[in-house]
Amino acid sequence: MKDKIGKVTLDYKHYPGEDFYCDGDVEDELLEIVKNHSPEEFRKIIEERAKWPILYHLSPLRENIVDWLPVGKSDKVLEIGSGCGAITGKLAQKAGSVTSIDLSKKRSLINAYRHQDCGNVTIHVGNFKDIEPDLPADFDYICFIGVFEYGQSYIDTQNPYVDWLKMMRGHLKKNGRIVIAIENRLGLKYFAGCMEDHLGSYFSGIEDYAGGGGVRTFVRGRLEQMLQESGLAEYSFYYPYPDYKFMTALYSDRRLPKPGELYDNLRNFDRERMLFFDEKQAFDGIAKDGLFPVFSNSYAVIIGPEPDIAYVKYSNDRAEEYAIRTELRIEGQGMVIRKRALSKPAAEHIRGMGAAYLDLAERFEGSMLEMNKCRILEDGAGAEFEYVEGVTLEEILDGFLDRDDLDGFSVLFHEYKDRISYREDLPVADYDLIFANLLVPLQEERAWGDPEAVKAVPWTVIDYEWTFGKPISANETAYRALYCYVLENKKREKLDLSAMAQELGLTVEEQEACRAREMEFQKFVTGSRKSMGEIREAIGNQVMEPGKWLHKFDGSSKEDKVQVYVDRGKGFSEEDSYFVKDAYGAGREIRLTLPVDKDVKILRIDPAMDYCAVKIKKLLFNGTAIGNGRKRIVTNGRRLGEGSYVFATEDPNINIRLEDMEKRERNELEAEMEIVRLPSSIARDMADAAKKWF
Repeated sequence: MKDKIGKVTLDYKHYPGEDFYCDGDVEDELLEIVKNHSPEEFRKIIEERAKWPILYHLSPLRENIVDWLPVGKSDKVLEIGSGCGAITGKLAQKAGSVTSIDLSKKRSLINAYRHQDCGNVTIHVGNFKDIEPDLPADFDYICFIGVFEYGQSYIDTQNPYVDWLKMMRGHLKKNGRIVIAIENRLGLKYFAGCMEDHLGSYFSGIEDYAGGGGVRTFVRGRLEQMLQESGLAEYSFYYPYPDYKFMTALYSDRRLPKPGELYDNLRNFDRERMLFFDEKQAFDGIAKDGLFPVFSNSYAVIIGPEPDIAYVKYSNDRAEEYAIRTELRIEGQGMVIRKRALSKPAAEHIRGMGAAYLDLAERFEGSMLEMNKCRILEDGAGAEFEYVEGVTLEEILDGFLDRDDLDGFSVLFHEYKDRISYREDLPVADYDLIFANLLVPLQEERAWGDPEAVKAVPWTVIDYEWTFGKPISANETAYRALYCYVLENKKREKLDLSAMAQELGLTVEEQEACRAREMEFQKFVTGSRKSMGEIREAIGNQVMEPGKWLHKFDGSSKEDKVQVYVDRGKGFSEEDSYFVKDAYGAGREIRLTLPVDKDVKILRIDPAMDYCAVKIKKLLFNGTAIGNGRKRIVTNGRRLGEGSYVFATEDPNINIRLEDMEKRERNELEAEMEIVRLPSSIARDMADAAKKWF
């Protein structure tokens, strides 16, 4: 009836004798991993095997959804649908005892081997309806993490979700809490092109599950209705971002996201997805209009007393020594910010913030920059910061760009540069002094649009986590701030980053060095670990952008684009590329006039995103014709004749070698081309024929 794996108790009293659901061979693989490897090795295994189930079941980031809960050492926790134990270990670490329930014996074995050192965990294996009558009535927490949507399977009644909640009320201690984490049926990711998480089909939740199935997710209003029908009147809604599975931030009605914060949206680890629009831009508009609770991808519902946490941000997708949690807490009538180390090595990083506060406060004393006050907590593994009201400099600068007021933007940027220049020769510098980390104490939105009002008040540095004991030039800090600012939002591409860098007095070589240091810094933060983005790429599920190929079906030219890549000696990258507006003229003509920096080695022109044939009619560099001698023009197509090429690829490119061309300080390339789109079969036949001819 009972078994022990390490210190974990497995209770088989209600086990029916066989598992009624299984994910196949991957569960055997998971069992092999947890039997033979420690949890500290899981991250490396996730990166090496690059499989969605391995990531989903073993990633420590799964624990974030319960890590923030105020579970105490004397609390009793009930975990319904514990599966392979993604959150069991974190609950066991926080609580006095954890009672877990799961129908699958194999998954329960995986859970037990994974957490065999946890003597406060008991796993009941079997059908929930059989186990429920034996459960006590004194749980402090009852957790439905990714489980409530299966209510029809667990509770076979006419109103299963309401009946389930009513049933669980009877097992909850007075002032206890029920925690539900569930997808939002109308989450923005589903409109943007993600498949429904459980059914693996497009728009099934949006269409209110018209095709049937045993799973249901809900909008906030429907969840609230069910809570009220269940007699559960005390509850609060939280919003895990990007979703509850791999949550990196948690918002609430007391602290909703601001424009610019929701940028990490490509989270399709499990399946291919479409990408109909830029979710970041959509979220920015949703945040401005106060609609985030409607379109949040997931909900975390806390039934019972509202926790005193209004916002949490996790930075544990990093090297272990920098893994921290940032909280916005309600204390009395006010708020306070706390940062906590999520590992023993990270405690030193937290203490470093206290030293950084003192050093930076001394450097900027007498300036118009103030440091957000920091106090290291008694245990040395946490820091407390003053909560400051205001608006970020990033939001203010965005407002100027939205109004096309580049002069106002320039005034404030130069004010920023002047302020960060204060005593820049001292051996202390905040490397991450970006616009989002500066708070301007202006309450009225009207004042944001007045550069003089913004200049008249001191600005507060609200995050100085990455402070180093060496001088860093204000020019480099300002360039990095601009670089990060432009990269994070397509709307900001109207800024001429190169021209602004020249205003700062940075040469092209110095700009390249700054970008290289930024890449080194990012690897410094993540250490040897792969980021979640890199893991997504390794798993290999596609992101398909219909906008790039719709024209193939309707014959339209609205998606005609010319993209230009610049190689300055380190190869091509998306980062150093741009699209040319209005390159397509009447008929099949492409006309380009491109500025070329002195350090450019190769200029690559992608005339389309389709199979095509191209005739280069004119190609001039500083007014001089470029011939094909010495292989100045290199393409990934087949040559048909003088200046004519056929491209049997959806990524045609024309490389123009400029290494030994005589250059001025300012250079210009002019090009005229004629282009004809081709069906893929004809393009391939022409390319094969050209191979024989030439």
